[in-house]
Amino acid sequence: MYSTERKNTQETAKKTINKILAEHQITSTTNSDSLDKQHNRVITLDKEINLDPSKTIMSKTDARGVIEYANDYFMEISGYEEYELMGQPHSIIRHPDMPQVIFKVLWERLNEGKNIHAFVKNLAKDGRYYWVLTNFETKYNEEGIITSHYARRKAAPNNAIYTVEKLYKTLKAIELKQDMKTAENYFKGLLEEKQMNYDSFILSILGIDEQTMASYFIDQKENTQTTTKKRSVFGRLFK
Repeated sequence: MYSTERKNTQETAKKTINKILAEHQITSTTNSDSLDKQHNRVITLDKEINLDPSKTIMSKTDARGVIEYANDYFMEISGYEEYELMGQPHSIIRHPDMPQVIFKVLWERLNEGKNIHAFVKNLAKDGRYYWVLTNFETKYNEEGIITSHYARRKAAPNNAIYTVEKLYKTLKAIELKQDMKTAENYFKGLLEEKQMNYDSFILSILGIDEQTMASYFIDQKENTQTTTKKRSVFGRLFK
Protein backbone atom coordinates (compact mmCIF):
# COMPACT_ATOMS: atom_id res chain seq x y z
CA MET A 1 0.00 0.00 0.00
CA TYR A 2 2.72 2.44 1.05
CA SER A 3 4.91 1.61 -1.97
CA THR A 4 1.96 2.10 -4.31
CA GLU A 5 1.16 5.53 -2.84
CA ARG A 6 4.81 6.50 -3.01
CA LYS A 7 5.01 5.41 -6.65
CA ASN A 8 1.88 7.41 -7.50
CA THR A 9 3.35 10.49 -5.77
CA GLN A 10 6.59 10.13 -7.70
CA GLU A 11 4.74 9.76 -10.99
CA THR A 12 2.63 12.84 -10.25
CA ALA A 13 5.73 14.86 -9.40
CA LYS A 14 7.42 13.71 -12.61
CA LYS A 15 4.40 14.74 -14.70
CA THR A 16 4.36 18.15 -13.00
CA ILE A 17 8.05 18.70 -13.69
CA ASN A 18 7.71 17.63 -17.33
CA LYS A 19 4.76 20.00 -17.78
CA ILE A 20 6.72 22.93 -16.36
CA LEU A 21 9.77 22.12 -18.45
CA ALA A 22 7.60 21.97 -21.55
CA GLU A 23 6.05 25.35 -20.75
CA HIS A 24 9.54 26.81 -20.48
CA GLN A 25 10.58 25.08 -23.72
CA ILE A 26 13.00 22.70 -21.99
CA THR A 27 12.90 19.17 -23.37
CA SER A 28 15.16 16.17 -22.93
CA THR A 29 15.14 14.86 -26.50
CA THR A 30 15.53 17.94 -28.65
CA ASN A 31 18.49 20.22 -29.18
CA SER A 32 18.59 23.92 -28.26
CA ASP A 33 17.55 25.37 -31.63
CA SER A 34 13.90 25.88 -30.68
CA LEU A 35 14.85 27.42 -27.34
CA ASP A 36 17.23 29.89 -28.96
CA LYS A 37 14.57 31.09 -31.43
CA GLN A 38 12.63 32.78 -28.62
CA HIS A 39 15.59 35.10 -28.08
CA ASN A 40 15.48 36.48 -31.62
CA ARG A 41 13.35 39.32 -30.31
CA VAL A 42 16.41 40.60 -28.41
CA ILE A 43 19.78 41.10 -30.08
CA THR A 44 22.33 39.81 -27.61
CA LEU A 45 25.31 42.05 -26.88
CA ASP A 46 28.67 40.95 -25.56
CA LYS A 47 28.43 43.51 -22.79
CA GLU A 48 28.00 42.70 -19.12
CA ILE A 49 25.94 44.56 -16.55
CA ASN A 50 27.91 44.76 -13.32
CA LEU A 51 25.67 44.06 -10.33
CA ASP A 52 26.02 45.66 -6.92
CA PRO A 53 26.91 42.79 -4.51
CA SER A 54 25.05 44.57 -1.71
CA LYS A 55 21.75 44.58 -3.61
CA THR A 56 19.32 41.73 -4.18
CA ILE A 57 17.21 40.97 -7.23
CA MET A 58 13.91 39.62 -5.91
CA SER A 59 10.99 38.01 -7.68
CA LYS A 60 7.99 35.83 -6.99
CA THR A 61 6.52 33.36 -9.44
CA ASP A 62 3.67 30.93 -9.29
CA ALA A 63 4.39 27.19 -9.17
CA ARG A 64 4.87 27.16 -12.96
CA GLY A 65 7.39 29.99 -13.04
CA VAL A 66 5.07 32.80 -14.16
CA ILE A 67 6.17 36.14 -12.72
CA GLU A 68 3.83 37.66 -10.13
CA TYR A 69 6.19 40.20 -8.52
CA ALA A 70 9.63 41.72 -9.12
CA ASN A 71 11.40 44.33 -7.02
CA ASP A 72 12.86 47.65 -8.20
CA TYR A 73 16.39 46.28 -8.62
CA PHE A 74 15.03 43.52 -10.86
CA MET A 75 13.42 46.19 -13.04
CA GLU A 76 16.52 48.35 -13.06
CA ILE A 77 18.86 45.57 -14.14
CA SER A 78 16.57 43.75 -16.58
CA GLY A 79 15.41 46.98 -18.21
CA TYR A 80 11.77 45.93 -18.26
CA GLU A 81 8.74 47.71 -16.85
CA GLU A 82 6.30 45.99 -14.51
CA TYR A 83 3.60 45.69 -17.16
CA GLU A 84 6.07 43.91 -19.46
CA LEU A 85 7.08 41.28 -16.89
CA MET A 86 3.99 40.46 -14.85
CA GLY A 87 2.26 37.35 -16.16
CA GLN A 88 5.27 36.36 -18.25
CA PRO A 89 7.31 33.16 -17.75
CA HIS A 90 10.60 33.84 -15.99
CA SER A 91 12.31 32.48 -19.09
CA ILE A 92 11.71 35.91 -20.65
CA ILE A 93 15.14 36.90 -19.27
CA ARG A 94 16.88 33.62 -20.09
CA HIS A 95 20.11 34.10 -22.01
CA PRO A 96 20.61 31.77 -25.02
CA ASP A 97 24.07 30.83 -23.66
CA MET A 98 22.41 28.99 -20.77
CA PRO A 99 22.30 25.18 -21.10
CA GLN A 100 18.83 23.68 -20.72
CA VAL A 101 20.05 21.00 -18.33
CA ILE A 102 20.75 23.59 -15.62
CA PHE A 103 17.10 24.65 -15.64
CA LYS A 104 16.04 21.01 -15.58
CA VAL A 105 18.06 20.51 -12.39
CA LEU A 106 16.68 23.76 -10.98
CA TRP A 107 13.02 22.88 -11.63
CA GLU A 108 13.41 19.37 -10.29
CA ARG A 109 14.69 20.80 -7.02
CA LEU A 110 12.03 23.51 -6.80
CA ASN A 111 9.23 21.04 -7.37
CA GLU A 112 10.58 19.00 -4.48
CA GLY A 113 10.34 22.15 -2.34
CA LYS A 114 14.11 22.37 -2.05
CA ASN A 115 16.38 25.38 -2.37
CA ILE A 116 19.04 25.48 -5.07
CA HIS A 117 22.01 27.75 -5.61
CA ALA A 118 22.60 28.06 -9.34
CA PHE A 119 24.73 30.30 -11.49
CA VAL A 120 22.50 31.86 -14.15
CA LYS A 121 23.36 34.14 -17.04
CA ASN A 122 20.37 36.40 -17.68
CA LEU A 123 19.45 38.53 -20.67
CA ALA A 124 18.42 42.15 -20.20
CA LYS A 125 15.91 43.85 -22.49
CA ASP A 126 18.68 45.83 -24.23
CA GLY A 127 20.66 42.67 -25.05
CA ARG A 128 23.28 42.95 -22.32
CA TYR A 129 23.82 40.12 -19.86
CA TYR A 130 24.31 39.71 -16.14
CA TRP A 131 25.32 36.77 -13.93
CA VAL A 132 23.45 35.92 -10.74
CA LEU A 133 23.59 33.35 -7.97
CA THR A 134 20.17 32.08 -6.93
CA ASN A 135 18.43 31.33 -3.65
CA PHE A 136 14.82 30.14 -3.39
CA GLU A 137 12.04 29.84 -0.82
CA THR A 138 9.02 27.71 -1.71
CA LYS A 139 5.51 28.57 -0.47
CA TYR A 140 2.69 26.08 0.13
CA ASN A 141 -1.05 26.28 0.63
CA GLU A 142 -2.97 24.62 3.47
CA GLU A 143 -3.09 21.33 1.56
CA GLY A 144 0.69 21.28 1.26
CA ILE A 145 0.66 22.07 -2.45
CA ILE A 146 3.31 24.38 -3.85
CA THR A 147 1.79 27.74 -4.77
CA SER A 148 4.79 29.97 -5.43
CA HIS A 149 8.57 30.37 -5.44
CA TYR A 150 10.20 33.41 -3.89
CA ALA A 151 13.65 34.01 -5.36
CA ARG A 152 16.60 36.09 -4.28
CA ARG A 153 19.39 36.61 -6.79
CA LYS A 154 22.67 38.32 -6.11
CA ALA A 155 25.86 39.07 -7.98
CA ALA A 156 28.03 36.05 -8.76
CA PRO A 157 31.80 36.43 -8.10
CA ASN A 158 33.89 36.81 -11.24
CA ASN A 159 36.32 34.00 -10.41
CA ALA A 160 33.38 31.60 -10.03
CA ILE A 161 31.79 32.80 -13.27
CA TYR A 162 35.03 31.99 -15.12
CA THR A 163 34.82 28.35 -13.99
CA VAL A 164 31.06 28.01 -14.52
CA GLU A 165 31.12 29.64 -17.95
CA LYS A 166 33.55 27.01 -19.26
CA LEU A 167 31.27 24.23 -17.99
CA TYR A 168 28.16 25.86 -19.43
CA LYS A 169 29.81 26.25 -22.85
CA THR A 170 30.56 22.52 -22.83
CA LEU A 171 27.01 21.60 -21.79
CA LYS A 172 25.51 23.97 -24.35
CA ALA A 173 27.67 22.53 -27.14
CA ILE A 174 26.56 18.99 -26.24
CA GLU A 175 22.91 20.10 -26.30
CA LEU A 176 23.34 21.71 -29.71
CA LYS A 177 25.06 18.71 -31.26
CA GLN A 178 23.19 16.00 -29.33
CA ASP A 179 20.39 16.74 -26.84
CA MET A 180 19.75 17.73 -23.26
CA LYS A 181 19.79 14.16 -21.97
CA THR A 182 23.32 13.66 -23.27
CA ALA A 183 24.40 16.91 -21.61
CA GLU A 184 22.76 15.79 -18.37
CA ASN A 185 24.67 12.48 -18.47
CA TYR A 186 27.92 14.38 -19.00
CA PHE A 187 27.18 16.62 -16.02
CA LYS A 188 26.37 13.63 -13.82
CA GLY A 189 29.59 11.97 -14.91
CA LEU A 190 31.56 15.09 -13.99
CA LEU A 191 30.05 15.13 -10.50
CA GLU A 192 30.75 11.42 -10.08
CA GLU A 193 34.38 11.91 -11.07
CA LYS A 194 34.72 14.68 -8.48
CA GLN A 195 32.79 12.56 -5.94
CA MET A 196 30.46 15.48 -5.31
CA ASN A 197 26.76 16.18 -5.46
CA TYR A 198 25.41 19.33 -7.10
CA ASP A 199 25.45 21.40 -3.90
CA SER A 200 29.01 20.56 -2.87
CA PHE A 201 30.15 21.23 -6.43
CA ILE A 202 28.71 24.76 -6.36
CA LEU A 203 30.24 25.45 -2.94
CA SER A 204 33.62 24.18 -4.15
CA ILE A 205 33.54 26.61 -7.08
CA LEU A 206 32.87 29.47 -4.66
CA GLY A 207 35.31 28.19 -2.05
CA ILE A 208 32.86 28.71 0.82
CA ASP A 209 30.63 26.65 3.11
CA GLU A 210 26.83 26.47 3.26
CA GLN A 211 26.63 28.79 6.29
CA THR A 212 28.53 31.52 4.45
CA MET A 213 26.35 31.01 1.40
CA ALA A 214 23.19 31.42 3.49
CA SER A 215 24.49 34.62 5.05
CA TYR A 216 25.02 36.15 1.62
CA PHE A 217 21.27 36.12 1.01
CA ILE A 218 20.18 37.58 4.35
CA ASP A 219 18.33 40.85 3.88
CA GLN A 220 20.24 43.94 4.95
CA LYS A 221 17.57 44.80 7.52
CA GLU A 222 18.42 41.53 9.29
CA ASN A 223 22.09 42.41 9.40
CA THR A 224 23.91 41.97 12.69
CA GLN A 225 27.55 42.05 13.74
CA THR A 226 27.68 38.28 13.25
CA THR A 227 26.18 38.26 9.77
CA THR A 228 28.38 41.20 8.79
CA LYS A 229 31.42 39.12 9.66
CA LYS A 230 30.10 36.19 7.61
CA ARG A 231 29.35 38.43 4.66
CA SER A 232 32.86 39.81 4.71
CA VAL A 233 34.12 36.31 3.94
CA PHE A 234 31.91 36.16 0.83
CA GLY A 235 32.67 39.79 0.03
CA ARG A 236 36.34 39.00 -0.48
CA LEU A 237 35.37 36.98 -3.56
CA PHE A 238 34.44 40.24 -5.32
CA LYS A 239 37.80 41.90 -4.79
